[in-house]
Amino acid sequence: MTSLEASTETEDSGPGGYAAARLLLLDEKERSGPPRRSALARLTDEWLAGLFAAAAAPPRGVALVAVGGYGRAELSPRSDLDLLLLHDGTADKAAVAALADSVWYPVWDLGLALDHSVRTPAEARATAGDDLKVQLGLLDARPVAGDHGLVAALRTTVLADWRNQAPKRLPELDELCRERAERMGELQFLLEPDLKEARGGLRDAQALRAVAASWLADAPREGLDDARRRLLDARDALHLATGRATDRLALQEQDAVAARLGLLDADTLLREVYEAARTISYAADVTWREVNRVLKARSARPRLRALLSRTGGTKPPVERTPLAEGVVEMDGEAVLALSARPERDPVLPLRAAAAAAQSALPISLHAVRRLAAAAKPLPVPWPAEAREELVTLLGAGEATVPVWEALEAEGLITLLLPDWERVRCRPQRNPVHTWTVDRHLVETAVRAASLTRRVGRPDLLLVAALLHDIGKGWPGDHSVAGETIARDVAARIGFDRTDVGVIATAVRHHLLLIETATRRDLDDPATVQSVAQAVGTLGTLELLHVLTEADALATGPAAWSSWRASLVADLVKRVAGVLAGETPPDPEAAAPSAEQERLAVEALRTGEPVLALHTEPVAAEPEEPEPVGVELLIALPDQPGVLPAVAGVLALHRLTVRAADLRAVELPTALGSGSVLVLDWRVAAEYGSLPEAARLRADLVRALDGTLDVPARLAERDAAYPRRRGLTAPPPRVTVAAADSRLATVIEVRAQDAPGLLHRIGRALEGAAVRVRSAHVSTLGANAVDTLYVTRPDGSLLPDEEAIDLARTLEEALR
Repeated sequence: MTSLEASTETEDSGPGGYAAARLLLLDEKERSGPPRRSALARLTDEWLAGLFAAAAAPPRGVALVAVGGYGRAELSPRSDLDLLLLHDGTADKAAVAALADSVWYPVWDLGLALDHSVRTPAEARATAGDDLKVQLGLLDARPVAGDHGLVAALRTTVLADWRNQAPKRLPELDELCRERAERMGELQFLLEPDLKEARGGLRDAQALRAVAASWLADAPREGLDDARRRLLDARDALHLATGRATDRLALQEQDAVAARLGLLDADTLLREVYEAARTISYAADVTWREVNRVLKARSARPRLRALLSRTGGTKPPVERTPLAEGVVEMDGEAVLALSARPERDPVLPLRAAAAAAQSALPISLHAVRRLAAAAKPLPVPWPAEAREELVTLLGAGEATVPVWEALEAEGLITLLLPDWERVRCRPQRNPVHTWTVDRHLVETAVRAASLTRRVGRPDLLLVAALLHDIGKGWPGDHSVAGETIARDVAARIGFDRTDVGVIATAVRHHLLLIETATRRDLDDPATVQSVAQAVGTLGTLELLHVLTEADALATGPAAWSSWRASLVADLVKRVAGVLAGETPPDPEAAAPSAEQERLAVEALRTGEPVLALHTEPVAAEPEEPEPVGVELLIALPDQPGVLPAVAGVLALHRLTVRAADLRAVELPTALGSGSVLVLDWRVAAEYGSLPEAARLRADLVRALDGTLDVPARLAERDAAYPRRRGLTAPPPRVTVAAADSRLATVIEVRAQDAPGLLHRIGRALEGAAVRVRSAHVSTLGANAVDTLYVTRPDGSLLPDEEAIDLARTLEEALR
């Protein structure tokens, strides 16, 4: 006899006895997962049955019924109790109401969530007919106490109704699942997923059970029960870790949940959750496709019968349209031809996948499973046909994704590319990223497919896109690790030595252009020369340019904009000039734009700041969902304190700096003498409308002459309106960049973006008595990466020790 059984024998059936036994059960370390959920359901059954029996003279023809998750005996520690008090209509209404109160109130007294109803079988059927969610719950109806025959009759009737109404109800259920997915997102890609409501979660798993109960179609069963179990186990651990009835796996709870499940860390937990969600999502895709095919076939039967009557009863042949050698289209899917022999044709999996993607068709479940079971490994290096089919598959654009997912679900991707296993379902804890590592790689290839006309070697671009982050499955710098893996993979799939080198270089330097363009001074010849040296050839530069755009577009909306595109294009143009043998322009002679020159002349003439705020948002490209802000141009005579003053005034006016460029401009002697600072920034209002340019200028003048105490004003505002506490951000990191600049020392700041961040950086630099030659600000989501070119007041570079001390000072100032 277990300690739990002993406790339930010695305690009464009241709330106190049940609560103690429940707590004892949940504290048992040796019992978890399905056994604990079943035991909790049994314990709850016994308690509720005791309450039912203890009621004053329970009337006949009444039953207490568990529905939904409780009906499936899948009670998590904080699950709701879904209960139906079913009666045949003959009992006195007051007696039924009293019985309901004798059950409901003890549940409420314990603080348990309760979803309850009191109905006759006819009322239950009518409600189910009107409410799909009620009908789904009744499919799992299970008697707890009272008249079991009444429950069995209801269950039989409800199942019959479900099957008879399947042609109408299943499309409703499909739409319900789609709407929920649109609202909650895909579980397999979310950093804080809802285990129940997100696509691929427990709701979808239950929907697949309902489809199977309709007898209209069935879900692929392999791995489905295990996927459901893993999500339920994760939800159990989440309930125990938080003490709350929550299905959202928040970041701050993931380590505790992983520990309760005996997993290594939070990333291991997310990978298990993602893999389970992927199994359920793929099963849902296949199942709903089959449901729609069956329903379409049923709707065509009357026309088919009419056709048969005209043709003397001869059934028309099934249409099979050839797509490629061994691959045909049938019933809207790519399937294997009758003559296909996958055991003799190792290229067939790639050929079938490429043909399906190019035709924008799903590849049938039967075909993928037959290929996975029978296909032989490709020889190394791959034959040319296999390499071409892989490139064709990657070049199909959006249609690549479902075909790739089908191959991955049956293990074919790992068979073809063994290194894929390390990035499969691997989470990315940077909120800028929309996808897991593996899906991001596929999405990058999808984006690259639309840009292939811009490169001379589309095949190298597509393969580099697929492999650019493959090193994220290994420790250390993923670009360095990825170069080695990409070199091996490219050779294995049959590229020659030169092409292997190009792919490896693209993977090694896939972040080079965007990081240099947004964080370095492009007027510094050393910047352009270092990129040219890393890239090597114009062809590789061309490929890297497109890969940079595809990678950013596949990352998320915060990673690319017309502004970033223009910076990268400018860098590429300069590097291309160096690679073509052109002499780079003298940075001291870099000419400002016409508007910058006009503002600089006015600033030099008046000795005061001149400002232009373009209140119309910067035009976005068609694929950009949001503008990148508005342009703010400021020119003023070079003087100490400019950076903190401007950044502080912008913070006071609640303007967020999305990108910034500050540089000193020497005007031609004909226009005057002296150095003018020109700031070209992109800003956006935190909320509300933009301030007037005149107010910004007036406050800037006061900040520079000392009559406006910006730090004090910011402190007052922060004290009056403290920011809401959220997740603890990682500490700031300040480093001296090895940029080999001959003009300045390069300091790189990486920190959590926050109002006044740039102001604090500027104040720290002023306190260190260094001159800011130029500054380049980049904001990605909640992260800021600011690059500062600084010198001593006399314009000389900082010695190494001084540069390191400055980095430490900045880091301390930002903590």
